[in-house]
Amino acid sequence: MDISKPSCILVLLIIYILNLAECMNGKINFREKEKQILDQILGPGRYDARIRPSGINGTGDAPTLVRVNLYLRSISKIDDYKMEYSVQLTFREQWLDERLKFNNLGDRLKYLTLTEANRVWMPDLFFSNEKEGHFHNIIMPNVYIRIFPNGNVLYSIRISLTLSCPMNLKLYPLDKQTCSLRMASYGWTTDDLVFLWKEGDPVQVVKNLHLPRFTLEKFLTDYCNSKTNTGEYSCLKVDLLFKREFSYYLIQIYIPCCMLVIVSWVSFWLDQGAVPARVSLGVTTLLTMATQSSGINASLPPVSYTKAIDVWTGVCLTFVFGALLEFALVNYASRSDMHRENMKKTRREMEAAASMDAASDLLDTDSNTTFAMMRQCEIHIKSKPKNCCRLWMSKFPTRSKRIDVISRITFPLVFALFNLAYWSTYLFRDEDEEK
Repeated sequence: MDISKPSCILVLLIIYILNLAECMNGKINFREKEKQILDQILGPGRYDARIRPSGINGTGDAPTLVRVNLYLRSISKIDDYKMEYSVQLTFREQWLDERLKFNNLGDRLKYLTLTEANRVWMPDLFFSNEKEGHFHNIIMPNVYIRIFPNGNVLYSIRISLTLSCPMNLKLYPLDKQTCSLRMASYGWTTDDLVFLWKEGDPVQVVKNLHLPRFTLEKFLTDYCNSKTNTGEYSCLKVDLLFKREFSYYLIQIYIPCCMLVIVSWVSFWLDQGAVPARVSLGVTTLLTMATQSSGINASLPPVSYTKAIDVWTGVCLTFVFGALLEFALVNYASRSDMHRENMKKTRREMEAAASMDAASDLLDTDSNTTFAMMRQCEIHIKSKPKNCCRLWMSKFPTRSKRIDVISRITFPLVFALFNLAYWSTYLFRDEDEEK
């Protein structure tokens, strides 16, 4: 049965009135409306995700602008040996796609939500210094896409990345390291796609961020566009400045090394005849210091330059080795002293025998003349100025004992001067020297 034209108009008018009444009564099924809108803007033949959005003001030749911001959730580790660090972050991109505009039903529909990124066009961003990475899928994939009525698209995802971080370890462990997070377009050149940092606060860091053995001092955002033989590609980067916590290394490395050096000086106070004790002490401290140095270098990459920790362990090892050599010198001097004593004893015996033969000749000499000569010698001896050092050293008749006494003063004094030079060099350095 045919329906006349006025009847069709009447039916449409009744449907419109019913829909208007539902809107006024607030009984609209917004979930159903969302489905209808998504089917309308993303339906077959209506939207092609392979085609990039137009540029500013719908200009097809202008590049698509994508604004990026990050939320740094955690940094799990900073590996000195592999020169890498692991980070977990929420990554967000936002761009305008006018093909996705829709009616917001009088501001009642704020945005549409998608969980499938392949339904719309996506920027081909990648992390250029990434080594490993994965998405989070527990309990559901941690990703969403929001489509706003004006065509703005917000893409958000939570990811974990392991990124390379080339380090300069010349000042280790008193160093600062700058690790970068680089994001670039893989296929679209700057003629088609440009990444920009979101205005305001593009990078946010969780408040209770805790790093093992490091402190995040600051972070800087910048651009790092690169040119290749296929064109220029847009690039963004975040520079994270980390300062190494020194207290750990002070307790684990510096204080134990100082204690080993001081223990090696105990041999200076032992009797020169205690050969087993002094040799055992010197060899034990030397082997312990060598093991300590090897353990430190085992956790660091083999680099061609000298690190600050290498200077410290090398000098400490030299002091311990010097204490062992000092005993070898003392032992040699002790045997030399014994040989000299034997020679003196033999000489005294020979002089005593010779003095018996010369006694008769001395009796014939004028006594007054002899007394005058002895008096002049005595005056000459007494007139010599006294040297404090010689007077002090005269208390130690043997050379071996003098070497021990000199070592008791020289070794601590030189080590104190080394500490003064070392800490003044590495603690009070300029910022430009760290780069």
